Amino acid sequence: MSKQQDKSAPAEAQDENKLIAQRREKLAAIRSQGEAFPNDFSPEQLAADCNDKYADEDAEQLKALAVQGCLAGRIMRQRGPFTVIQDGSGQIQLYMNNKTLRSSQVELLKSLDLGDIIGVRGELFKTQKGELTLRVSELRLLTKSLRPLPDKFKGLSDTEMRYRQRYVDLIVNEQSRRVFQMRSRIVAFIRRYFDGLGFMEVETPMMQVIPGGATARPFVTHHNALDQDMYLRIAPELYLKRLVVGGFDRVYELNRNFRNEGLSTRHNPEFTMLEFYQAYARYQDLMDLTEDLFRKLAESVLGSSQFSYQGMAFDFSKPFARLTVQDAIIANTSAEAGDFSDLPSVLALAARLEVAHDKQWPKGKIVMEIFEQCVEDKLLEPTFITEYPTEVSPLARRQQDNPEVTDRFELIIGGRELANGFSELNDPEDQAERFREQVAQKDAGDNEAMHFDEDYITALEYGLPPTAGEGIGIDRLVMLLTDSPSIKDVLLFPHMRPQAD
Repeated sequence: MSKQQDKSAPAEAQDENKLIAQRREKLAAIRSQGEAFPNDFSPEQLAADCNDKYADEDAEQLKALAVQGCLAGRIMRQRGPFTVIQDGSGQIQLYMNNKTLRSSQVELLKSLDLGDIIGVRGELFKTQKGELTLRVSELRLLTKSLRPLPDKFKGLSDTEMRYRQRYVDLIVNEQSRRVFQMRSRIVAFIRRYFDGLGFMEVETPMMQVIPGGATARPFVTHHNALDQDMYLRIAPELYLKRLVVGGFDRVYELNRNFRNEGLSTRHNPEFTMLEFYQAYARYQDLMDLTEDLFRKLAESVLGSSQFSYQGMAFDFSKPFARLTVQDAIIANTSAEAGDFSDLPSVLALAARLEVAHDKQWPKGKIVMEIFEQCVEDKLLEPTFITEYPTEVSPLARRQQDNPEVTDRFELIIGGRELANGFSELNDPEDQAERFREQVAQKDAGDNEAMHFDEDYITALEYGLPPTAGEGIGIDRLVMLLTDSPSIKDVLLFPHMRPQAD
């Protein structure tokens, strides 16, 4: 930081403190006159509704209609007698001065600041420039804003402060509001889509005695009444499959997962997942379903299957590519089919490609390190990657003809994983053995390896029908469809590192 910046920061803070002090003085004066934060004003219209309904009326037509308006919102701009307020739907212009207001309200007008929330009544008219405006005849101060809004030209330009003070970001940045409105529409569409296919939405525990359903490090908490440690769930998978055992053939859940991992533009320790399970389906069926879901979702919320993300153009109307893990590595590196024949060959390939790995890892785990370090970020077009090694897929069904790989896929778009699905392992003896292998890895120091879930094995012993299941990361999907570079841009309140003193 330059010396000039060092000097300006305290001066800016002093200016803000001075403005806050002035506003507190105004609030004290208002308190002396009566209720400072009234709760008896109910707006009858929204700004957007007024603009939509009367935008095409000319001045004479609007005057003849004598439309009365009753609105409430936050003051965003002031210029002479003109004031712009913003409610949850948008903005509308007001006209008010000592000629439009009663004398008792003129003093109140003088005490208004940017950020104050007011209620107004009056008649709509068009200015000489054709702007729809409310001529205010009644003014109420509903909430006094004690802190000044960011400069209207700079906005809230400090990215970190946008995340830490999302409430201010939403007030002053229209783009941020649009992102979260879009997120709401995306989630609503997903619910309609699965409801339309006969899936039932369910809720499963967020606090679990045994964390399962994914390889990830959990958050640990303690239940005082039961006097036992519990875990925030890393995935709902094992509970959802218990429901399929119970006879609910199509279930889905849209909810939070928690993984004790680092922060990045792609990762937040608390994130939203869609997980769904369909009895008597295979992983190929879910690839078809996912492609259809993404295509229809884009058309619904964007109006087109064609869109761009961070300079990359996508067209969801085209079929998504499908490649095995091995073929994807061969297509994007110098690897050949013979390099995957056995563990020594895979180790040699990893060394040749300079892939960081542990020589004690099994073959499949090293193959996946090669894929993740050398290939994944090169897969820009929507691509289903299939045939994941069994060692890294402890809940997936082994492939009939090649037990070294599973009937599993991941969907990669723009170099990022958005979905993970597979034909479910429903053989209780095979599942128990894979749990034991996970426990051995945990005992060897792998904090992300799974626990042995005895009750889940019991459920499988009652019989899980042939089933396919999938998880889709909602936050990354919203990033893609809103052209947002960071996961923090699509989380209303992302986790942040503590601020330095």
